[in-house]
Amino acid sequence: MREAEAATFAGADEALMVDAVRDAGRLALSFFGNGPRQWTKGDSTPVSEADLAVNDLLRERLQGERPGYGWLSEETEDDDSRLGCDRVWVVDPIDGTRSFLKGVPHWTVSVALIENGVPVIGCVFNPAEGELFTAHRGTGARLNGKDIQVSGCNSIGGCRMMGHAFVFDRKRWRDPWPEMETETRNSMAYRLCLVASGDWDATFTITSKADWDVAAADLIVSEAGGRVSTHDGTALVYNQPVPKHPTVLAAGPDLHSSLMARTRSFPEK
Repeated sequence: MREAEAATFAGADEALMVDAVRDAGRLALSFFGNGPRQWTKGDSTPVSEADLAVNDLLRERLQGERPGYGWLSEETEDDDSRLGCDRVWVVDPIDGTRSFLKGVPHWTVSVALIENGVPVIGCVFNPAEGELFTAHRGTGARLNGKDIQVSGCNSIGGCRMMGHAFVFDRKRWRDPWPEMETETRNSMAYRLCLVASGDWDATFTITSKADWDVAAADLIVSEAGGRVSTHDGTALVYNQPVPKHPTVLAAGPDLHSSLMARTRSFPEK
């Protein structure tokens, strides 16, 4: 495929994704605060009829238009056929279901297009807050159409860290962490996007995350000038047989280096 044709096709993929995610967000909002039916999955995490309805909409729209692309979603039984696909949709219909069910507006619809293990298009939408984060590899990241950039913070002390306070408990670490402002959101994708926009300086989790939790937001942070990796600096590779990542660390490049010097000693779980 010629370069111009490839760019046109990629642009069509991006438009398809953004339109589908917007519609998925509107569908999710129709359930939000209205007591959707809910139950607990085998891994003890909550799921609701809203998660499944949004999943169905996205699959119909995305795979309906691109039947040759693979599919990996939190709410669809995994199919190894995706491993033979050059391009794969990676979907979290509602990332942050606990917040969604509690009526807290910290949840997102997250979709990435993966090509040969790397996210090339990403979209994370928080419809309750009206925030649409998008990125296309090589073209920057945007929030509601406006360019965004990670913060220039380069010091751990005093930084704004998006993460659970227990992660930084002194008992876990040989050297105590300096004072930081810490907060968290139930949606990992949203945490990463708040780093991409510069509202927060970094995020770090010691809880393993699946592809659908981070793929779209990984690209958004990277295109906003930041870096995303595991705690020891390993890049995240997507659409693997086991689509999991042991830890996730994200920040602007200088702060990421400082954080990694501290977190790389964290023991593997």
